[in-house]
Amino acid sequence: MARDVRMRRIVRYGSLALGLLIVATAGVAWMLYARITGNIRTDEAATQALDADRAARPRALRPGAQNILVMGSDKEGNYGSERADTTFLLHLSADRSRVAMVSVPRDLMVSIPSCREPGGGRSRAQYAQFNWAFQFGGSACSIRTFEDLTGVRVDHHLVVDFSGFERIVNAVGGVDVKVPQSMTVPDDTLVLKPGEQHLNGHQSLVFVRARTGVGDGSDLQRIERQKQFMRDLLERTRSGGMLAKTTRMYPVLNAVTQSLTADPGLDSLDEMYSLVDAARRIRRSSTSMVNVPAEDHPEYWGRLRLIGGPSKALFKALREDRPLAKVDGP
Repeated sequence: MARDVRMRRIVRYGSLALGLLIVATAGVAWMLYARITGNIRTDEAATQALDADRAARPRALRPGAQNILVMGSDKEGNYGSERADTTFLLHLSADRSRVAMVSVPRDLMVSIPSCREPGGGRSRAQYAQFNWAFQFGGSACSIRTFEDLTGVRVDHHLVVDFSGFERIVNAVGGVDVKVPQSMTVPDDTLVLKPGEQHLNGHQSLVFVRARTGVGDGSDLQRIERQKQFMRDLLERTRSGGMLAKTTRMYPVLNAVTQSLTADPGLDSLDEMYSLVDAARRIRRSSTSMVNVPAEDHPEYWGRLRLIGGPSKALFKALREDRPLAKVDGP
């Protein structure tokens, strides 16, 4: 009898301990989830600015298709002004069978509309290079400029700061890339030597930003290097198996979310996961990576202009949610 009582106590205490362990584990998991989600900053200013200008924005032609404008901000750089030096549109088709990444050259000369300024008032409409829009009116002005240029409605946006880019690369343990020639960027003493090598976060930042003295020095060439780096970075996360292991995934998610500012519809892990998961399921053969077709501007040295026919075809395909042809330019 006494033995039965002891056994019942052992079972009861064991169940209690297991229950407490489950609760503790769930509590830690929730704390980590809340911390990671809390890292993401919500871009309320852009939401208000876009709402104020809603009458001037294009309408979406294909419900269900998703257009996310991703901007790389130089906010924490050494240039004294904040511009979006890297901008691309991530387009997910309505049936989630295709995904496209469309890069916009920073030096593309465009008509920037009048935008709400951070301190109040409005900037003047002007013809200038695309990345200046971010300086004039933040992410909302970049979105408005992109929409005016393409007629494509932007559903969501993300801003990634360059200091965060370094954290992300370091979190995955660095990336193997082929450096075509010696590289550096203004105000940086680091010089990358040519050859295949393993780069840490800061070295990777020099690799994707270097322009002066690299090849023909064009922004188009830098975009191609950035796209190649993104392929290498994604391959690193896949081959390392880090996304399948919680202990390796947390530092990556923590670094990524610390680097992000998002609109209210994309400022949580759940919302981001639904888009990332949809993109992950799409076959590589149905993935397009193209540039907005551009060429040297005859009137502005070192700047670019649209190539009429190919750019119109690209923008029309995006608006109508159709597969993209190869339209990188001449």
